[in-house]
Amino acid sequence: MFKPLALLLSISSLGACTTSPAMPTPYDLLIGSYTQGASQGIYRYHYDSQAGRIGDQPEQVIKADNPSFLLLSKDQSRLLSVNENGPGQTADKGQASSFAVAPDNHWVSPINRVDSGGDEPTHASLSPDERFMFVANYAVQPDPGGSLSVLPLSPDGTLHAPSQRFSHPPSHVNKARQASSHVHAVVMSPDQRYLFACDLGADRLFTYGYNPKPGSNTPLSPKGSTVLPPGSGPRHLLFSNDGKRAYLTLELSNQLAVFDYGQGTLRQQQIIDLNPPDTEGETHAAGTLHNSADGRFLYVATRGPVSQILVFATGPRLELVQRHAIAGKELREFSIDPSGNQLLVANQGSNEVLVIARDPLSGKLGEVRQRLQVGNPSDLVFIGADS
Repeated sequence: MFKPLALLLSISSLGACTTSPAMPTPYDLLIGSYTQGASQGIYRYHYDSQAGRIGDQPEQVIKADNPSFLLLSKDQSRLLSVNENGPGQTADKGQASSFAVAPDNHWVSPINRVDSGGDEPTHASLSPDERFMFVANYAVQPDPGGSLSVLPLSPDGTLHAPSQRFSHPPSHVNKARQASSHVHAVVMSPDQRYLFACDLGADRLFTYGYNPKPGSNTPLSPKGSTVLPPGSGPRHLLFSNDGKRAYLTLELSNQLAVFDYGQGTLRQQQIIDLNPPDTEGETHAAGTLHNSADGRFLYVATRGPVSQILVFATGPRLELVQRHAIAGKELREFSIDPSGNQLLVANQGSNEVLVIARDPLSGKLGEVRQRLQVGNPSDLVFIGADS
């Protein structure tokens, strides 16, 4: 499964350090990371999907500050990223960066970097026509708080300063986490007419109409919001493969909300508690989520004393298939590989990427096939020669 990438990168520190570009393999794996420790930024590895194995050494290291999320263009010729910078970091403002990806060997070269329009950006997406990059500025501090930014993107891959910026009033339900807006993710609708902003600090999903016009860099207009349970803290939104359903993780309440979708409107159908049994008193937080390529299964991560990935069978209502405990600490992201036979996990806290067996028929996860040491990994994206 391929996932968009957005990395927090500082062009002033961008560079490539490794041997000369190598011949391509069927797939490469890009790993984003946090760089407060020994990590240098983005790592590109060869990946053998048949064996389910990541190369022992990176083919390229792209130096960058806190490249926490990565995003590829449709043709995979451009890599975009956000730099999760802010007060107290190497750079005191959030940033977004653009890179060129060579078609023959996936060599990554910097194009440019701009301010993201806020602090600590955590997620981004591209407009359907790839004229704009939408950035979720989470912002840890209440002042200035979180925001959604629109960054114009030229055909040559050059990013430009934000042309629009939106903020939202917080709910103040959770005094520690909801004193201000915290936009955690921005996702286009399947019909490509709306952008949804998940605001953890506001307990709402904000809807924006997408209406690009020639010569204009202001494509978004507010269309309202979907109210969520008080103190629930929406984190990540994902649409089903057929575009008829939407799934939303609620970080603070550790729940999964299920909606029917149509014409910019979300209609709630289910709220599923994700807490493991017999864990009263423990704190668990819902994280990222992904569909299987065939759309038959939904995978949802929760983080706590022991992280888990919950496997659901999709249908009229979600049905739990498996709770799979994940070894390691601070599961930040995961991705199903292009073959569908493995699921990779980025454990930020234990500095490792796991390759876990997956049964495409049952959807269930199995044994760990590989552990790769990577400092503070944050994101996983596949580049495929056959995509």
